[in-house]
Amino acid sequence: MKLFAQKEAEAFVKTGAVEFRYNRDIRLTPGAKDVFSEAGVKVVFDAESAAPAASIPCSNATASDDQKLFNSPEAERIKKEICDIGRRIWMREYCDGNGGNISARLGPDRFIVTPTGVSKGFITPDMLCMVDIKGTQVAGSWKRSSEFTTHAAIYETTPDAASVCHAHPVHAGAFAIKELQPPARLIPELEVFVGQVAVAGYQTPGSPEIAESIRPLAPHHQSIIMGCHGVICWGKSVEDAYFKMEITDAYCRTIILAQSLPGSASIPCEKMDDLLNIKKSMGLPDNRYELKNAELCEVDPWTEMCGSRGCSTPVTPCNPMNPPQSDADLESLVQKLTDEIMANLNK
Repeated sequence: MKLFAQKEAEAFVKTGAVEFRYNRDIRLTPGAKDVFSEAGVKVVFDAESAAPAASIPCSNATASDDQKLFNSPEAERIKKEICDIGRRIWMREYCDGNGGNISARLGPDRFIVTPTGVSKGFITPDMLCMVDIKGTQVAGSWKRSSEFTTHAAIYETTPDAASVCHAHPVHAGAFAIKELQPPARLIPELEVFVGQVAVAGYQTPGSPEIAESIRPLAPHHQSIIMGCHGVICWGKSVEDAYFKMEITDAYCRTIILAQSLPGSASIPCEKMDDLLNIKKSMGLPDNRYELKNAELCEVDPWTEMCGSRGCSTPVTPCNPMNPPQSDADLESLVQKLTDEIMANLNK
């Protein structure tokens, strides 16, 4: 696998070519894709095409090559974006102490990662490091996050994943400690921008087991609740991965609040196609595109969420300012008061 980066893309654009063809032996970096997009160059995958004529560095780069890549303009841009998102995560109280971690794909086998033991609200570009897909650190003086192996499970199974964000937002965290999947069909923004939120059972953070639990879910879900451990999301950019996190937690917060209110409304089944069509037009992945309306709405979201016990409702105390609401309630209260009076007279 060879890396076609921003510099090579800029050289290719200068040739005046209007189409770039590449095969499975070539991996385009996000920076290269941006250059082609801005220049109006059509990018075409062709399994039979030869390698582009431009010079392409090998992915098994020497230490010197790694250092150059780590200090490249594209790497510096990603570092600043990760630091910005880290501050936003911390300001929204999505991570406590040194919790959470962020990574971004720089090449087919190179990733920028946040350091271990540092609050995401105070990381700076010089603290970030670069690792390969196995988690081996190849650049940077600060030790990488111990949870990168979980990120790697997403990168290995999901080619579209350009960045991974893990944090501990409180409301989604409440679902995590219950290992409970948020019900679908309640808010359009989640349906379009995130889709179904998956749940992975608890495994020790940073362990091979937790990576394996994420591996089968990542290709179909951009937001995954990790049992008793928070949320992990992937996106097509660092900000996109963070957006999935923010939308997921806002959704969970709204559901928690809505449980205390009467009613059980949801997005009508016949309207779900509209949302999925919007999502498809935006090029966003979803494993429900081929499902029919009846399959999308097999279970009522509130029944799924609350079970046979039903959701909690506000308690209505009996007091003079808040009298019983029915004849049966009034009769019960009168009987209770009569029993208490008779009991006192018999003393």
